[in-house]
Amino acid sequence: MNNVKRNYFGKIKTIRRQRTKKTVSTVKSIFRMDEAGKRQFRDSAGQTAVSSDSTSSNGFFKIRFLPKMMISENTEVCENSKNAKKTERDFFKSLNQLTKHYNIDQLPVGNFKYPYNIALSIWHTAKMLRENKPHFNSLQLVQDNDERYLISEERYNTSTTLFYIPVIPLYHLLKNKTRKKSAQLLLSVCSYLYKNADIPYYRQQGSYLYWNYEMLSDWLSDDEEIDENHIIRKELLQAEMIGDYMEQKISNDKNLEIFMERINTFKPTDDFDRKCFQIAKSTFELYSDYPNESIFRNAHFNNLSMKETIYVSEDDEEKVITMDKYISFFANDYGSVYQNLVDGINNEFNEYAELQEPVIIKTFNGKSLDNVNLDFEDRLFRIVTDLINILG
Repeated sequence: MNNVKRNYFGKIKTIRRQRTKKTVSTVKSIFRMDEAGKRQFRDSAGQTAVSSDSTSSNGFFKIRFLPKMMISENTEVCENSKNAKKTERDFFKSLNQLTKHYNIDQLPVGNFKYPYNIALSIWHTAKMLRENKPHFNSLQLVQDNDERYLISEERYNTSTTLFYIPVIPLYHLLKNKTRKKSAQLLLSVCSYLYKNADIPYYRQQGSYLYWNYEMLSDWLSDDEEIDENHIIRKELLQAEMIGDYMEQKISNDKNLEIFMERINTFKPTDDFDRKCFQIAKSTFELYSDYPNESIFRNAHFNNLSMKETIYVSEDDEEKVITMDKYISFFANDYGSVYQNLVDGINNEFNEYAELQEPVIIKTFNGKSLDNVNLDFEDRLFRIVTDLINILG
């Protein structure tokens, strides 16, 4: 990946935006990494309506069609089993644990024979989980030695979004006397995200965005036609200087020590203040409930925990957009540097095959389950989104 040649600017006298395929649509600083293709629609008039004869029976519509059994990974274990009774016993024991855990109903399958009773139960359970559990992603029946059980995957869908929090707008808010109090609330929010939630900062060496800003700086240095007074050089210098200053402010422990005091003494006067106040309250509640949880706590790589990724080859790792690449503090969301930065990142991400997201794997093998869920991620991503919107 480090050997890939990138040309953000080209050999031209003036920096201009790259004309590439449209991959980013911006909504209040939340950036989509891929744009869905446009749908094709037929003439709204459609075909002439045709109805059945009034004397025909409508009993057909009262029939309930069950799913056709497919040979799949979920049912292959059952079909290849030499001991159908043990397979059924293991499966329904696991299913009982799963349905109690998720508080969903089982489908009565007593009238169906093996292995269709198992396939039908898996189909119904997955359907119920999709309808009732927003983070449900998949359900599988697996075989481990002589034991068979269900495993479920819950995944937080980040919707291919760049969660980049701009710090230069916060810097200007802190300098604005009429907005200083609300800016201090947001400063405490950023401190929690930086120090406790472990969101990367673009001035930290080794971070993904630090490397991207450095790439932009290197290309500028190599282009002799761009002088020191060029706007993009000024923007990069500002990103570095204000970025270093704001990191010192954000990393100050005092912002968390007086977080509650700032909330209790704050008196909103307009809609902007009320939004800042609400973000601060939500963040302090999250801080109280999860004082030491990292945004990467449930980050997995091909169903491996972050600790296990040290055994993953570099070739495999380069196929995945890891979470630290699309969640970060950065300079700001306007200007030539910003546009070239985001264009370059989107072009790179289009070459990846997989997106890393918060994932929980639950195993229903009779053992007690840890009380884990994606509540922290739900609330944190909502706060980050609101923070980006108000600073954008």
